[in-house]
Amino acid sequence: MLVWIEFFFAWMLEHAGIIVTGLLFALDISLRIAALIVVPRNRRPGSAMAWLFAIFLLPFVGFPLYLLLGRTELPKKRRVKQQAVNQLMRERSQNIKDAELDTDSPSWLQSAVQLNRSLGAFSLTGNNSADLFTDYDDTIQRMANDVRTARRFVHVEFYTACYDDVTEDFFRALAEVRERGVAVRFLYDHLGSFTHWQGYRKMLRFLDRIGAEHYPMMPLKPFSDGAFQRPDLRNHRKIFVVDGEIGWMGSQNLISRDYNSRKNIRRGLKWQETMGRFRGPVVEEMNLLFATDWFYESGEILSGDILLPGTGDSSGSYEAQLVPSGPGFVQENNLALFNQLIYGAQKKICAVSPYFVPDESMLAALVTAARRGVEVELIVSEIGDQFLVFHAQRSYYETLLNAGVKILMYKAPYILHAKHLSVDESVAVIGSSNMDMRSFLLDMESSLMVGGRDFLEKLHAVEDRYRAASRELTREEWESRPALSRYLDNLCRLASAIV
Repeated sequence: MLVWIEFFFAWMLEHAGIIVTGLLFALDISLRIAALIVVPRNRRPGSAMAWLFAIFLLPFVGFPLYLLLGRTELPKKRRVKQQAVNQLMRERSQNIKDAELDTDSPSWLQSAVQLNRSLGAFSLTGNNSADLFTDYDDTIQRMANDVRTARRFVHVEFYTACYDDVTEDFFRALAEVRERGVAVRFLYDHLGSFTHWQGYRKMLRFLDRIGAEHYPMMPLKPFSDGAFQRPDLRNHRKIFVVDGEIGWMGSQNLISRDYNSRKNIRRGLKWQETMGRFRGPVVEEMNLLFATDWFYESGEILSGDILLPGTGDSSGSYEAQLVPSGPGFVQENNLALFNQLIYGAQKKICAVSPYFVPDESMLAALVTAARRGVEVELIVSEIGDQFLVFHAQRSYYETLLNAGVKILMYKAPYILHAKHLSVDESVAVIGSSNMDMRSFLLDMESSLMVGGRDFLEKLHAVEDRYRAASRELTREEWESRPALSRYLDNLCRLASAIV
C-alpha cells in the first residue's frame, strides 16, 4: 500500500505542471458555464452582457467580483426587515390625507401620482410651502437656526456627515437643544461618512457627549444579517426634520463643500447644491421616511405622536408627494417616476444631475421627447470628481446632441451636485437621486415630486443661475474631441453597466 502511495505522489510531482494546467482549464470552463447560468437571471440584458464580458475576459477575477458585487438585493434578514418597514410606511401614511391636483393640471400628472402611490405608499399632500437654497454654507447655517427652534425632536439623516469648521454650528445647535431635553436622532451612511475619518470620529464623539441617539446606516458588517451584503449598497438620502413642522430635502451633505479632501482642495473643487426647506403635510411624510430608516437601523418603532405630530403649517399652496426608492423596493421607483414625467412632457424638460448614466429606458425617453418637439435641456458639470462615472456619462452626449438635446456644462472648478427635474410648468422633482444606475438600483434615495406654479418659478430661477454659470456643448466641439477621450468614454460606459 505504501508503495502505491509513494508512486502516486511521485507521479503527481513529476506531472504537476500538466495537472495544474488541466485543473485551471477545467475551472476556467466551469466558471464560464456557471456564469452563463447565473448571471442573466432577473438582470437587465446590458448589465448581464457587461458581467459576462468581464467574466469571459478574466474569469478568475471577474467571477469572484460578481460574487462580491453582482447581487443588488439585500440579505434575506434585511429583506424581511425592509418588508416590515414598507408595511409600516403604508399603514402610517394612510393617516395622511390625499390632496387633489389643481384643475388645470395635465391628465398625465394624475397617473404619475397614482404610480408613486403604488410604488412608494405615500399620498399626494396639499397646502405645502417651500423655499430653495443654493448657497452651500448659508444652507447649513439656516438648518442650524432651524435646529434651535426645536421643542420636541430633531431628526437628521445624511449620506455624508462630519464635524468640521463649516458644520460646527449645526452640531452646537444640536447640543443646545439637547440641554433643553429635545430628542436628537441622527443617521449617517457608514461608508459615506467614515471615509472622512477625522471629521467622522469627531462627530461620533460629539454626539455621544451630548447624549444624541445615532446609528450608521447600512453598516459595513458583511455577515451580520446572516448572508453577505455587497458593500456598495448605500443609503444616499438627505433628510432633516424639526418637530414634524420643518423639513429639508435635496442634494447637500453635512460636510464642508470641498469634503475636507486634500485632492479636492488642491484642484480647487467646490460642490454646488440645491436644498429645499418645506413646511406643511409633506414634512410628515419626510418624518415617516426617516422613522422607517430609524427602525431599519435601530429596531425602534417611533410612537405615533412623533411620527405624525399634526402640528405643521398648512397654509401653503403646493402639492407634494414623497417617493422613496432603493434596493429594498421591488421596482426602481425613482426611475419609474422620471420616465413617467419625461414621457408626459409637452413643452420643456430641464434635468440637473451630477452623474448622468441612464439606463436604456431613460435614454429612450429623453431622446423621444426631444424628437417629438419638446425642448430638452441637461445641465451637468464640466469636470468630474469620479473618473469612471464622468467618462461613462460623456459617452451619452453624442446620442443626446444628435437628438437635439441641449447640454449645458457648469463651469469648473465647481461640481454641480444638485439633483432636480422640471417638466413644463406643471411639476418638478427634487431630492437625493442622481440620474444614474447607482441611484436607480443600489442606493436608497428620496425624491419629492412638487406641483405648483410658484414652486416652479422658484426652481426655474435656480436653473437660470446654473445656466448663467454654464457653457453650451456644441456638436462641433464634441465631434472634435481627442480619440483617446472617445475610447475612455466608451470603455467606462461598458464598465458602468456592471451593476
